[in-house]
Amino acid sequence: MFLLSLIPLAIWCVLLAARGGFWRVRKPAPSPAPARWPEVVAIIPARNEAAVIGGAVASALGQNYPARLHLVVVDDHSTDGTAEHARAAAAALGKADALTVITARELPAGWSGKVWAQSQGLEAANAQVPGAAWVWLTDADIHHGAGVLKQLVARAEHEQRDLVSLMVRLRCASWWERMIVPAFVFYFAKLYPFSRVNDPRSRVAAAAGGCMLARRAALARIGGFHAIRSELIDDCSLAACIKQGGSIRLDLADDSISVRPYDDWRSLWDMIARSAYTQLHYSPLLLAGAVAGMVLTYLAPPLLALAGGLRLWPAWAAWAAMSVAYAPMLREYRQPLWLAPLLPLTALFYLGATVDSARRYWLRKGGQWKGRSQAPQRG
Repeated sequence: MFLLSLIPLAIWCVLLAARGGFWRVRKPAPSPAPARWPEVVAIIPARNEAAVIGGAVASALGQNYPARLHLVVVDDHSTDGTAEHARAAAAALGKADALTVITARELPAGWSGKVWAQSQGLEAANAQVPGAAWVWLTDADIHHGAGVLKQLVARAEHEQRDLVSLMVRLRCASWWERMIVPAFVFYFAKLYPFSRVNDPRSRVAAAAGGCMLARRAALARIGGFHAIRSELIDDCSLAACIKQGGSIRLDLADDSISVRPYDDWRSLWDMIARSAYTQLHYSPLLLAGAVAGMVLTYLAPPLLALAGGLRLWPAWAAWAAMSVAYAPMLREYRQPLWLAPLLPLTALFYLGATVDSARRYWLRKGGQWKGRSQAPQRG
């Protein structure tokens, strides 16, 4: 038992010392303004988003950006009046001429729904704003502060990035959100350490789909959205394609917020299960490895510590190291630090949702979103 307790302690020593400082919360300083502000076109794919699309349109068109900004909303066969709500929001701002709303064509075989909608939006953008140097990709549930785009462009131009992205602040109001959401961002940062994403010498690539600013020339270089047409985890796939020939950056957001609620455990479970097995490349071996890793890293420390008492001090030390590592993300989301030792419970929730993600894939129900099953069918 003592030797077993040394394993999770060794894991956490390695994670804290050699995983790119993933547990630290670091945000960049403001970048200087470019000599000339370039034109930008924004694209929002929306499928049955009437409840939130108005706020997203208002926040996008309400940017205090010094150059031309045009917004394309792609209505992906909504049945709830999404397009009308988008137009009404633009009209209320007096910016109806800065908005184009299109209806996506039927989803072709081999394309995921969101990527197809983004591709349709880019096609419309090429016609509406052919001179735009940047493409701002955001979602229907995201509200951006008025200065977000200006700082994104300044950072991209100053650092010569082909893609800059923000991990938007997820809603953290309900009890379930407080338990799960900070851990979601923590696990993402562990999988894709931001310092390595931002390092051009590193092969680690990631982005967050709620806010991505892509250089138009970089999108053309990779062949547009056709390059990621079948990807369910489209943001990280786009980042990987762009980083092969350019530089990318990912940071935590201050003033870009998701308003999509997750008020019960089922909605959060479904959010994880939708793509967890995709992240494992639909591999039973990788699933087994992920389960073993989660058990040793997160579940073993408290189980061994509580079962063996102080004689299993390495387990207590691993549990403490885990809690210390999680504390900065809890502070970022303004949550109490007493939640840190409860991270193993959250890990158990994620582990269950990941296994369920594999089950759904084998039942041909993977990647469910807005009435579509987007995961590839198993052979």
